[in-house]
Amino acid sequence: MRRLSLAALAFLLLVFGVQGVARAAPALDQQAVFNPHQETGYACFRIPAIVHSASGTLLAFAEGRRDNCGDTGDIDLVLKRSTDGGSTWSPLQVVNRGGGDTHGNPVPIVDTATGRIVLITTYNKGRDDDQACDVPCPRAPHSQYSDDDGRTWSGPVDISAQAKLPEWDSWYASGPVHGIRLAYGRHAGRLVFGVNAERSDGTDSVQNYAALVYSDDHGRSWHVGAVDSYPHPAGRSYAQKPSEVSVAELPDGTIYAGGREQDGTDVGNRDYALSRDGGETFSGPFTAIPDLVTPMVQGSLLRLERPGGERLLFASPADTDHRRWMTIRSSYDHGRSWENADQGTRITSDWSGYSDLVQLSGPQEPNARIGLLYEGGAVDARDEIRFARFDEHDLGWRRSAGPSTPDISTGHTGANLVGGTNVAPGRFGGAVQLDGVDDFVRARYSPAQLVGAGDFTFSTWFRYGASKQPQALLWLGGMGTTAPQLWLRGEPADHRLLASMTTASGNRSVTTPQAYDDQQWHHLALQRSRGQLRILVDGAVAATGPDVSGSVSETVSFQLLLGERLDGSQHLAGALDDTRLYRRALTGPEVARVATGAAVPGAVCWLPFDRAG
Repeated sequence: MRRLSLAALAFLLLVFGVQGVARAAPALDQQAVFNPHQETGYACFRIPAIVHSASGTLLAFAEGRRDNCGDTGDIDLVLKRSTDGGSTWSPLQVVNRGGGDTHGNPVPIVDTATGRIVLITTYNKGRDDDQACDVPCPRAPHSQYSDDDGRTWSGPVDISAQAKLPEWDSWYASGPVHGIRLAYGRHAGRLVFGVNAERSDGTDSVQNYAALVYSDDHGRSWHVGAVDSYPHPAGRSYAQKPSEVSVAELPDGTIYAGGREQDGTDVGNRDYALSRDGGETFSGPFTAIPDLVTPMVQGSLLRLERPGGERLLFASPADTDHRRWMTIRSSYDHGRSWENADQGTRITSDWSGYSDLVQLSGPQEPNARIGLLYEGGAVDARDEIRFARFDEHDLGWRRSAGPSTPDISTGHTGANLVGGTNVAPGRFGGAVQLDGVDDFVRARYSPAQLVGAGDFTFSTWFRYGASKQPQALLWLGGMGTTAPQLWLRGEPADHRLLASMTTASGNRSVTTPQAYDDQQWHHLALQRSRGQLRILVDGAVAATGPDVSGSVSETVSFQLLLGERLDGSQHLAGALDDTRLYRRALTGPEVARVATGAAVPGAVCWLPFDRAG
């Protein structure tokens, strides 16, 4: 067992204080359960899943990849057991041997009525070139079980005829994550797990499916239930592609199905759908969750069972673009809304990927104890699979997103002041004063803020100059070289302001000939107008150049930050006042009126920063 040392905790506190993203990690127990340097015969372990058996044993599953970390080689399904709540673990046990093929995507399900542990896996023919499965890609779901707490297992049985539709010829994936046994309503006792699949035209994948599979006879037979489908024609963009479905049961028996959103143009990397009839149908299509910040990666769900208020947990990395910062976030309204990255509890600042959550305590214990099995590493998210233990006190309860400041646009969503940001005298009334260390402003999401492929105007009064480091004024969308994004920062050392926009068509940027870092107030407007990207400072055009076609707000999770880059760096040491966003290019006279603080119709975000509370 590796408990975080005081030195490690001090380091984490320093890191979190600088980055200002999420809370510092709790003093949790954490250890590597699957590590290729500690096991014989495996180059990599991936795809964790974990359950708590009816008799109290923890069963941790993973894919044991013999050749490399790729998805398509010789892969076994392996297991370790713990009978002391995760303090110690048994030697590695092979539950399902690939024998040169790919046997993976584990979905363990505990049937509390019988004590049986059902294990669903998916097979395909292995290959030694680390390339993706050819299309069509025959993949077959299998089922096996253990009646002795995972010590021994039945032989796997192909359940393709029951758990897969004939048209799903291009792809099929069970989970990967634990499945559930329904506890409420007329379908109590039913076993349910999520799948995603694809249909081909013989050459290319052309349609995606997210679905639920269920059993009413303790896993002896299975049925495809709820199905939602989306076309994704080869070579063309598509709105949505839910995959890697995780399920949780809400108190009224509704199944919450959460998916990884994969490359669709809808804003956000997570989506969800509900089933109110025990998994037989979805009550509506999958819907993207724009402001649940996560990269494109599998995520896990767990509804805590204990006395008190309702709480649904979600585990995933909390960076918009990269697989890092494994974080637990909560929903207190059955998944209708989620904590943001600043409210969540970060488990590690390392690289991290797939995960699964498990409740360690009984339903009558008021302070629920929780386990998280996740991919993590200092160098790569695939370095090892770790098990972390913590309790609900570590997560806190309804953590504040920071003091709020009003948004007087028609959206009225407001913004949160993070990291100790305070209101001080400004150009008009109040202004936010940012310390250059961990202060920033997070605008609360509204669909109106999606400027998309159209013209826009970002306007603010700014004052800075205490630091020569790069300092973000605005960051919207994602990061990196390809993610849709829009940003503006001051670069005093290079004597310039730099604005950049990225769409699916490419990237464009413009720079001013000076940085305006004289600690005096300046009015700035960043516009996209009729094919041009331009910066106006104090009413004069300071930089202009061609824009790039396409949307700056699609696909990735949506964030609109002021005074910080999305990775928690480039903090502004200065002040902002009267900040606005319009989904159109304001005219010259309108920009002049905005500079006086006057109302100009159409703002989709308008933060005067006169007060906070």
